[in-house]
Amino acid sequence: MDALQLLQQRVSVGRLVEPAPNAEQREILFQAAMRAPDHKLLRPWRFLTIEGERLHALGELLAEAALLDDPNAPQAAVDKARANPLRAPLVVAAIASIHEHPKVPGSEQLLAAGCAVHGLLLAAFALGLGGMWRSGELSFSPHVAKGLGLAAHEQVIGFIYLGTPEKPTRAVEPADLSGFVSRW
Repeated sequence: MDALQLLQQRVSVGRLVEPAPNAEQREILFQAAMRAPDHKLLRPWRFLTIEGERLHALGELLAEAALLDDPNAPQAAVDKARANPLRAPLVVAAIASIHEHPKVPGSEQLLAAGCAVHGLLLAAFALGLGGMWRSGELSFSPHVAKGLGLAAHEQVIGFIYLGTPEKPTRAVEPADLSGFVSRW
């Protein structure tokens, strides 16, 4: 697959099974993430890998956050939060680590962190792996941030689910660009 085909064909894959990316593949994924556009080379991101029994621990953390957010949350919502991390053999917590800088505002650093995640997802697709960037209210919970050990200047920007696609990935048609590109 050439680079342009990769960029135009990447899709999110929600149904993921074992095996998770191996050590060599993970090296490739994270090296790709490190090539994100990054003004002043601040590298305002970091990643936590979560797998095995730690997926259950993440599920408990998300269930706690759901109850803290809404003590009257339906049991089904709490159970769903608890089960979410079990949808992939590897979950990567993507973290924006924003630094004070006179020339690089926090908003630009947040975008750079997002680009790092995109690079990781592109590399996963290129390797034949499945990946999906998931977020939602619980991703941004202070309880989740604390449970993951984030510093005050850090925030979760999503959980990246990685594994082997359960079935072949779908083909995509070229997008209709008319509503997105115009002359000024």
